[in-house]
Amino acid sequence: MHNSNEEFIRGVDNFACIDAHLHVDLYTEEERTTLLEEAFRDGVEAVIAVSMNLASSKTNDGLAKKYAGRVHPAFGYHPEQELPSAAEREQLFRWIRERDAAGEAFAIGEVGLPYYKRTELEATGEPFNETPYLSLLESFVALAAELDRPIVLHAVYEDADKVCDLLQRYGIRRAHFHWFKGSRDTVERMIKAGYFISITPDVAYEREIIELVEQYPIHLLMAETDGPWLFEGPYSGQSTNPSMVRHVIADIAAVKGMNAAKVASVLLENTKRFYDI
Repeated sequence: MHNSNEEFIRGVDNFACIDAHLHVDLYTEEERTTLLEEAFRDGVEAVIAVSMNLASSKTNDGLAKKYAGRVHPAFGYHPEQELPSAAEREQLFRWIRERDAAGEAFAIGEVGLPYYKRTELEATGEPFNETPYLSLLESFVALAAELDRPIVLHAVYEDADKVCDLLQRYGIRRAHFHWFKGSRDTVERMIKAGYFISITPDVAYEREIIELVEQYPIHLLMAETDGPWLFEGPYSGQSTNPSMVRHVIADIAAVKGMNAAKVASVLLENTKRFYDI
């Protein structure tokens, strides 16, 4: 979309923005230094660095200390992988509580349910036991409630309703569903609960994401890249970097028929408020 809306892109060139969901630790060490420093020079105010596991969380914790006020970490265990052992799980939760006791700023995430892993296995006729994944997620939701931390969620389609049930059971209000897709009923439920979603660069070419932006209120939106995930359409052949959130903002403005500067400002404030930046 954004290639046909150059006036929107120019309109956000000089505005600060935040990449609300970035796997910075999945870039090589050399890549991440270049990636972050170039993004910050380019006017990206900050990134939310989400984690895959304990090692990933420790890397992001180090980056948050190196780039204080610029890298804001989230600690958790990504659901689209094998479950951690009991010992690994205990070690991760203990480590997160230590960060809380030390007064560090962080969110819980990326956590959620393994929609893609589950549906791929089910498509081949293989059984899939979701129960232990639900148990792990509930432990993270309970931890977010206990520590009063925002939570970053990987939960799409029917999985989002299961997650909403857990969030409401534990009284969680600061919930951020990244790269969300779901039914109109689920979207309406999330809007009513005040849950945030973040929009990826595929808003430039995916009808499903465009329709989601049309439906979701601007005061509950953020922009993300999910880097180093690669995108198609106008992004084909490009490495994903945080500055791409400007194009996301431009496309959101185009979809909503809003002033790009206003959209940039609202999304920036949304992200700052949600993550206490």
